[in-house]
Amino acid sequence: MTDEAHLYTLILYIEQNPLKANIVKNIEDYPYSSAHIFLNQNKTNECLKKSWIIYHYKEDKEAIKVFLDSAVDTSQLKELKRASSLVEAPNIDNRPDEETLRKILSKAKDKKERNTLILKAYREGYSQHMIAKVLNISQPAVYDVIKRGSRQ
Repeated sequence: MTDEAHLYTLILYIEQNPLKANIVKNIEDYPYSSAHIFLNQNKTNECLKKSWIIYHYKEDKEAIKVFLDSAVDTSQLKELKRASSLVEAPNIDNRPDEETLRKILSKAKDKKERNTLILKAYREGYSQHMIAKVLNISQPAVYDVIKRGSRQ
């Protein structure tokens, strides 16, 4: 999950949110973003001097603007949403029931069966966070089970 394609996607997703929310018409107009600092100020803010963007583009405002205006890779974004907490807040009315999940997962007799049930619960809409909470294991452990199960 740490390759540069994922990083590009995350940077663009975050920096372009004010555009998608129709708060501003240009990415550099949102005063609370790093894009605003990169594109509007003559000198880079101290806390951004070691940022990925400055590392790769120095202070070339034109190159930074081209990068920040790039389209977000929707397939990368879908993968990130599925594998992280970037997922939008669920609709409370459609939220999967934790007690039902407990009943489903309690049927596991061993680790292999538990992993099969984790994958099934995830495919039915239960979040990695909720599965981890119910099983009292880490969310990365749940992610690993889902990742391995998706490859099979």
